[in-house]
Amino acid sequence: RMIDWSTCPAVEQVPGKVSGAWVFTKTRVPLSHLFANLEAGATIEEFLDWFEGVEDWQVRAVLTHLESNLLKDLRRAGGAPGRGALGRSPVRGWRC
Repeated sequence: RMIDWSTCPAVEQVPGKVSGAWVFTKTRVPLSHLFANLEAGATIEEFLDWFEGVEDWQVRAVLTHLESNLLKDLRRAGGAPGRGALGRSPVRGWRC
């Protein structure tokens, strides 16, 4: 299932802007760049250094939104604890 990013204020999708991809608000940085860089081993701090205009709160809001959606899916499937894998949210305090 696809994540519904429309409820996360840290990102936007504008027809004609970066081919309609989800981007960080007020930037042209696609959300997919965050996931690709994290998967490749980059830290959040490195990502923020490399992609001017993206703010710390946006990255943390995106990760919280993703966590929330994944946990909802797991609960629907009959698994998953109430919080992150360690029993707590890895990005506590950041919300979409």
